[in-house]
Amino acid sequence: MDGYCVVDLKVGTRRSKEEMIGATGVACSLRMPQLEFSLACKDLATSSRDRMPNAVVHTAVAELRKDHPVSHACTEIVEASKDPCFLTGVTFPSDRPATPETVVKLTVYDVKDKRQEAGSFLGSATFSVGDLLRAKDERLSLSLRSSDGGCAAGTVVVSRLKMGEMEEAEHISADVPSQKCPLVCESASHSYLDRDLLLTGPVFTNPVCKVYRFQTADSKWMLVREQMEECTLSYSVPKQLLSLYVQEDMSRVQDLKELGELSPHWDNLRKEVITRYGAIIATYQETLAEMDKMNGPSFKPSCCKAQKSLEFLPINLHTQRMRVTCPRKTDASYDIVTAGAPAAHFQGFKGGGLQRLLGRYEAEKKSFSTAYQCIYYSPEHTARAQEVLSSVGLLQPLIAGLADQLLHAAHERSSPGLREALKNLTDKTEQFVHTLKDELVKSALLALHAARPGYVSDNQRGGDPASVGTASPSPSPDDNGEVTARDDDGGDGKRGRDAIPQHKEYDEEEWDRIWASVAKRLNCVVAMVDQLTERAGAGIGTDDHNQLADVITSHNPQGDWREQLRPLVARLKECVTRVVDKAKRAVTFVLLQEAACGVPMGVLVQQRRDVVFSQALAVLSCGFVMRLYAGMQDKGFLRQLHLVGLVAQFESLLSTHTNAPRAPFQGEEIGMLEDMEVGVADLRRVVFKVTRARTDHPGDLQPVVRGRRDNFTVEVPLPGPAFQNMPEEIKEGRPLRVCPVLFNVGINEQQTIAERFGDISLQERINQNNFATLECYYQTLSEKVPRECLPCFQSQGDVKELLESLGQNVIAKRRKNVEILWSAAAICRRVNGIRFTSCKSAKDRTSMSVTLEQCALLRDEHQLSKDFFIRALDCMRSRLSHGAPGHGEDPEAGAAAAASESKPTSRHFYPIALLLVSSHLLVVWLILSLVFLLAKYQ
Repeated sequence: MDGYCVVDLKVGTRRSKEEMIGATGVACSLRMPQLEFSLACKDLATSSRDRMPNAVVHTAVAELRKDHPVSHACTEIVEASKDPCFLTGVTFPSDRPATPETVVKLTVYDVKDKRQEAGSFLGSATFSVGDLLRAKDERLSLSLRSSDGGCAAGTVVVSRLKMGEMEEAEHISADVPSQKCPLVCESASHSYLDRDLLLTGPVFTNPVCKVYRFQTADSKWMLVREQMEECTLSYSVPKQLLSLYVQEDMSRVQDLKELGELSPHWDNLRKEVITRYGAIIATYQETLAEMDKMNGPSFKPSCCKAQKSLEFLPINLHTQRMRVTCPRKTDASYDIVTAGAPAAHFQGFKGGGLQRLLGRYEAEKKSFSTAYQCIYYSPEHTARAQEVLSSVGLLQPLIAGLADQLLHAAHERSSPGLREALKNLTDKTEQFVHTLKDELVKSALLALHAARPGYVSDNQRGGDPASVGTASPSPSPDDNGEVTARDDDGGDGKRGRDAIPQHKEYDEEEWDRIWASVAKRLNCVVAMVDQLTERAGAGIGTDDHNQLADVITSHNPQGDWREQLRPLVARLKECVTRVVDKAKRAVTFVLLQEAACGVPMGVLVQQRRDVVFSQALAVLSCGFVMRLYAGMQDKGFLRQLHLVGLVAQFESLLSTHTNAPRAPFQGEEIGMLEDMEVGVADLRRVVFKVTRARTDHPGDLQPVVRGRRDNFTVEVPLPGPAFQNMPEEIKEGRPLRVCPVLFNVGINEQQTIAERFGDISLQERINQNNFATLECYYQTLSEKVPRECLPCFQSQGDVKELLESLGQNVIAKRRKNVEILWSAAAICRRVNGIRFTSCKSAKDRTSMSVTLEQCALLRDEHQLSKDFFIRALDCMRSRLSHGAPGHGEDPEAGAAAAASESKPTSRHFYPIALLLVSSHLLVVWLILSLVFLLAKYQ
C-alpha cells in the first residue's frame, strides 16, 4: 500500500434500547455518530528519495476485553504526497460508541502496490478521545513513531468534525501533490443528532457509517455521511407471508371439502387438488420451521441465494442513506434501498422466468381444460373469483358488527347514532350486494349444479335442448362472454349460452332472488329506522318507507326501539349468511376447476410466484418504512401519501443475454428479469396502513402483514407521539397505496452481446409499459396534490420535462441507454418516491450505480467541485475505506458464519472505467479474443 494511518479505540459500555428511545417516541438507536474526526499528515518520511509516499491511514478499535485492536476504519489512498489530506474521515456509530477513555491508535502505511493492498509501515501514534476533546480547537498534532520507537516519521493531524456552519477552507488541489491541510469545520450544533432520530426506524440494524469532506465549487467544505444498515424485514416479512400462505391454502382445502357431494369425476379431481395443496402446505411449513431456527445476520448474502430454506428471503437487502451538510444551506438526505433482483434462484431458470412460464401455463391450462372436462377461466376471471371470495369473507363479519352497532344505538334511543350506524350498515350491505351481482358467480352455480351426482345432461337424456332453461353467459377470455369448453362429443368449441350443461330442474332465477333478498331485508331495516326517528322528531322518512314499516310492526311510540329492530336485523344477518355460503361454494368450484386444469405446471408456477413476491414485498416494505420515518415531519409528503400514494421505482441492471449452448448460466439473468417483472407488478396488490403501536418496545414496532394472495395489507405501527402527528386520514386507517414501476438497462458485457447479436425486446417492453404507468401516476398526482407539496431541487428541469425525456429514451434505439435510469431516478426523487436498485446480487453493478448517483447528486444539488468528482467517487468506492487492507475481495464473504466479526458492506468497488467502457471497445476485445483462441488451438 502507499501510505496509510491506523486508529485503535477502546470502547466503553453500550446504551440500552430503552435509553435510545427519542423524545418523539420513536424507538431506535442513535443512528448518527457521536464522534467524528478527520485526518491529515505532514512531512511523512519516505523510504527512497525518488518517490513520494502513497499514504493511507488505518483506524482500529482497541477493546478492553480483546488482546488485539479491532479494525475500525481506513482512509483512501492519497498518492505521491508528503502532506496528504484525507477526504475520508473516521466516525463512531451508536453500536461502537466512543467515550473519553477510548484509546485511539493511528497507523500510517506507504502503499506501494494498490492491487496487493499491502504496504510498508511508516509510523503510528496513539491518543485518547478525552485528549482530543480537551485540546484547543479540538485538534491534535501527533508525532508518528516508527516500530522501534525511534525517530519521528512525520506528523498526523486529528481534527474533530462537528455539525454546523463550515468555515471557508484553503483550496486543495485535485492533483494531490503538495496538499495543504484545511480548516474543516467550526462550532458544533448537536441538534442535528436529535433531528435525525426520526430519519430511521426500528427495523434497521447494524449500521455501517462513513464520513467524507468534499470541496464545493466556491471553495467551501461540505460534510457527507454514508450510513448503510441491514433490515430485519428481510426475515420477518417472508416468515409472515409463509404463515399467511399456509393459512390460505388450508382454508382453501376446507372450502373444497365443504363443496358437498360431487360426481365421481369431480370428486376425484377434488381429491387430487387437495393432495396437491397438502404438499404445498407441508413444504411451506418445513421452510418456516427452518427459518425459525436461524440466527445471525439479518440479511441473506448472495452465497446463499440458491439455498432452499432461504429462497423466500431477498438477497443482500440493505438501506443506504447519504446525508449532506453544506455551508449556509439546508441539510439534505438521499435514501436508496439495494437488494438482489427478486427471483427464484433455487428453482433455477432453465425454463425461463415467471413471465415466460405464466404464458406457457395459460396455454397448457386451455388444453387440460378439455381433458378434464372443465371450463377454462382466464387469469382475469380467476382473479375475480378470488376477489369475490375475499370480499364476501371480509364483508360478512363487518355487516354483522355494524348490525349489532345499530341495535346498540337503538337501545340508547339515540337518533343521530342510529342514523350514523344505519348509514355505515347501508354502505357495506350495498357493497356486498354489488359484489354478488357478478355473472361469474351465477354461471359458477350452474356449473356446480351440473357437477352434482345424478346430473344428466340434455343429450344424455335425449331431451330437446330447446326445452332447457336459458343460462347466463359463462366467464370467458374474450369480450362476448364465450368460454372454451368441451363439447358433448369430446371436441372443443366456442359456445356462449350452452357452454355449461344445463339442468331442466334448476331454477336459474334463484340466485337473483337470493342476493336481491338481502337488499329487501336492508330496506325493511331502513324503513323501520326512518319510522322510529320520525316519531322521535329527529328524522323524516318517506311515505313508502313508513307504509312498509307499518306493515312490518305495530304502532307503538313508547316501544323499545331495539326490540322492534331486532327481528329485522336478525333476518338481514341470516340472509347474508345464506348468500355467503352459496356464493362461497360457487366461487370455490371455479377455483377447483382452475386448480384441476393447472396440472402439473400450476403448482410450480404458484410456488415460484410466492417466492418472488415474498422477496419483492420485503424489499418494498423496507423502503416504505424508511421513507415514512424520513417524512414524518413533512406535511406535504404526508398529504401526498394518503391522497395518491407513492411511486416505488425499481432500477434493474440485469442483462437480457439468452443462454448459450455451452454456457448454461450465462443467460440466467433474463430469467431473473422475467421473475422480477411479475414480482414488481404483483406489488400493486399491496396497501399499507399506519397504526398506533401498543408500546414503544421495538417488538411492537415491527410491521405486520395481513391478507391473502389477491390482497395484502402491511400495517406499520408507530409510537403514540409519532402517530398523533399523522393526518387524520392516515390515523383513521386509510389504505396507503404504492405505484411500483420497473426500469431495466443492462450494463455489463453480456448486455453488449445481447444488443449486438441478441434480442432486447423484453427490456424495451418493460421500460415502455412502466413509463406509461409512471406517466399515469404523475397525471393523478398533478390533479390531486399541490406543487408545493413536492420537494425542490437545484438542478434544472421539472417533472414534466423529465417525463418527456424519459418517454423519448424508452423508444429510442440506443445501446445501453442509461439515460432511462437517470431520468427515472430523478423523477422518483422529485415526486417523493422510494428508490430501489438491483442487479443479480446487489454487489458490483449496484454499488457502481449507487456511488455514481450519489456523486452526481453532490455535483448537481450541492455544487461539488468538478475537480473533486473523481476523488469523491474513488473515496466512496475504495475498499480500504471500508475495512483493513488485506481483507478478502468480497465484503460479504463469511458473513453467514462470522457475522459478528465482519460487518458486510454489500458493495464491491471497482474503477469507474469498468462502468464507462465503450461497448465498441468491448466488441473489439471479444473479436480479438476469438481470433487469439482460434490461432492457439489450430
